[in-house]
Amino acid sequence: MSTHFKSGPAFGLSAEVKSKLAGKYDPQKEEELRMWIQDVTGKRIGDNFMESLKDGVLLCELINLLQPGSVKKINHSSQNWHQLENIGNFVRAITDYGLKPHDLFEANDLFENVNHTQVQCTLITLAGMAKSKGFHSKYDLGVKYAEKHQRRFAPEKLREGRNVIGLQMGTNKLASQKGMTSYGTRRHLYDAKMGMDNPLDQSTISLQMGTNKGASQAGMTAPGTRRHIFDKKLELENCDTTTISLQMGTNKVASQQGMTTYGLPRQVYDNKYCTNPTETYYNDGEMEFDGYNQYSD
Repeated sequence: MSTHFKSGPAFGLSAEVKSKLAGKYDPQKEEELRMWIQDVTGKRIGDNFMESLKDGVLLCELINLLQPGSVKKINHSSQNWHQLENIGNFVRAITDYGLKPHDLFEANDLFENVNHTQVQCTLITLAGMAKSKGFHSKYDLGVKYAEKHQRRFAPEKLREGRNVIGLQMGTNKLASQKGMTSYGTRRHLYDAKMGMDNPLDQSTISLQMGTNKGASQAGMTAPGTRRHIFDKKLELENCDTTTISLQMGTNKVASQQGMTTYGLPRQVYDNKYCTNPTETYYNDGEMEFDGYNQYSD
């Protein structure tokens, strides 16, 4: 009776996931791992790299060489639970060695050929951790981790740093918004701190106040207010009411002059131009009065 078990074929989504994981496997990294493990352990690995690691014996010997005493007992039995125990002991040993949980693989990833890509990534990370801890090999594999360097500064040095303007805060050598005030506040044309005199008479327009040579909104009033044709400040004479200025429009075309408010009676004659109708007229021998005439005795 065989002591090994094999997982059945994958179908559907499981087969698709397994195919994607297998596509990320790097044969070149496998060859580099083979050379590195052989250099560290001194043992030759077979043609099938993952099959040589499946029993967990070579992995336990590897971590014992990197950190002696990591795995107390190595099982050389061919039974599957002994091999799974070796793989589990190796995973716990590399965790104590310094690998992070996201860098580890599970025992079934190797033993049941579930995810060889994760096994490869774990071994590469282990090589980088060994390099960081000072284990040297003629095969440069993995990334060396940066070491932590703690520095202590005296309190006097820390206080001096408050007087230095960092580059992240900008520069004070170029144009800035210094002196700008909030919107709506008054802007002074002189600086009281500099001891400058007050500005000259208000008839002098500074260049900072604009120009009076072009079009402006001077004299404009709010909508609905009365607009004067003359300026009282300049002591000009009032314009007569018989002259129509171009600013007041024209009387040559139709207008709404004389229009009354809606609902008021409309007179058919104008008192200024028509006399009061006092004469009567006869209609078939009968005397009638106009609607605007008063009856008299």
